[in-house]
Amino acid sequence: MSKLLLVAGASVAVGLAFLSQTQSVPLDVSLSANSVRQIIAQNTSTSSLTIPNQFDSATDFSEGIALVQVGEEFRYIDRAGNVAVQPTSEFELYSPFAEGFAIVKSGDRYGYIDRTGALVVSPRFETAAPFQNGSAAIRLNQNVGFINPQGQVAIQPQFLYTSGFSEGLAAVKLGQKYRYISPTGKAAFQQEFDDGWKFSEGLAAVRVGKQWGYIDKTGKVAIAPQFDGAFDFSGSMARVRVGDKWGYIDKTGKPIIPPKFKFASDFSDGVALVKIGQLWGYIDKTGKLVVPADFSYAARFSDGLAPVKYDNQWGYIDHAGKIAITPQFDEAGSFSDGMARVQVGNKWGYIKQP
Repeated sequence: MSKLLLVAGASVAVGLAFLSQTQSVPLDVSLSANSVRQIIAQNTSTSSLTIPNQFDSATDFSEGIALVQVGEEFRYIDRAGNVAVQPTSEFELYSPFAEGFAIVKSGDRYGYIDRTGALVVSPRFETAAPFQNGSAAIRLNQNVGFINPQGQVAIQPQFLYTSGFSEGLAAVKLGQKYRYISPTGKAAFQQEFDDGWKFSEGLAAVRVGKQWGYIDKTGKVAIAPQFDGAFDFSGSMARVRVGDKWGYIDKTGKPIIPPKFKFASDFSDGVALVKIGQLWGYIDKTGKLVVPADFSYAARFSDGLAPVKYDNQWGYIDHAGKIAITPQFDEAGSFSDGMARVQVGNKWGYIKQP
C-alpha cells in the first residue's frame, strides 16, 4: 500500500470541528503585471537552499522539526537537515508534531507517536486531531471525546463535534446545540448556542439564530449577535463579516476598521490580507493600506515575509511590498521557525529566512 503524506493533521480532524463560517485565503499567489514591472527591478536576493531539494514531499517546520518523504520512507528532520525523529514502525499516514506528539494511521485507525518515534497511543480511533492545551480530540464509535497525553480517555466520546480546548474551555455539539465544557467534561455554564467556536483572548464567537456575537468565560454575552461571521480575537481585534463585507472590531464590538473589504484575514506580523475589488493587498491595524492591492492573489505574512508567484516562479515579498527573495521556485510555503519549504523541479528542500 502506498503511503500518503498527511499535512498539518487536517485530514484526520474531519468531523471534529465544525467550521461553517470559515473562508480560506487562496494559497496560490501571483503579482499583477504592472506591479511586477515596478518592483522586480528593486534590490532583490536569491536564496540558496539550506536543505537541498531531495524530498518527494515536505511540510512546514513545527516545534523545530519537519516531516519529509523520500520514496516510501517518512522521517522528521531538524533545521540542519538531519534526521531528528525516525518512526520505529511503519504507518500509512503521519502528521507534523504538536505538543510533542504526531498522529499516525494504521489501517483505518489513528494513534500517536512521540519525539522518539515510538508508538505511545495505539491506533484505535476513527479520527484524531493534534494535541492542543494538553488534550486531543478523538472519535470513537462515531462520537467525539478527548484523550490525555498518556492516551487515556479523559472525556468520554459523546459529542458530535468540537472546537478543541482553548483557554481552558471547549465548544462541543450535543444534540442540536453547542455548549462549553471544562477539562473535566462538565458544562462550564448552562447557556447553549446554535454554533460556537474556541476562546481567544477571553472571548468566543457564538451563533444565535443566523447572527454571530461573542461571549465571555461565564457564558455572558459580551458582544451582542449582529454579524454574519465572527472570528478569533488577536491583538484585541477580531475580523467580522456584515453581509458580504469584512472589517474588524474591538472587544466592545466597536468597529475599528469598518466592514468594506471583499475578504479579510486575521492579522499576522502586524498586517492583514484584504481583498479590494479583484486584487489583494495588506493593511495595518488602523486600516491603512500599507502594501497596495496589486496582487492577483496573496498569502499571509509569517516571519516578516509572504510568498508570491510571478511568471510561474515563486518568491517572497517584505512588508513594504518589495521583493525580498527573487521568484525562483516552482512552489513555496510560508516561513515557520525561520525556514520555508520550496520546490525546485519535482523535489522539495528548505531555505532559511534571509
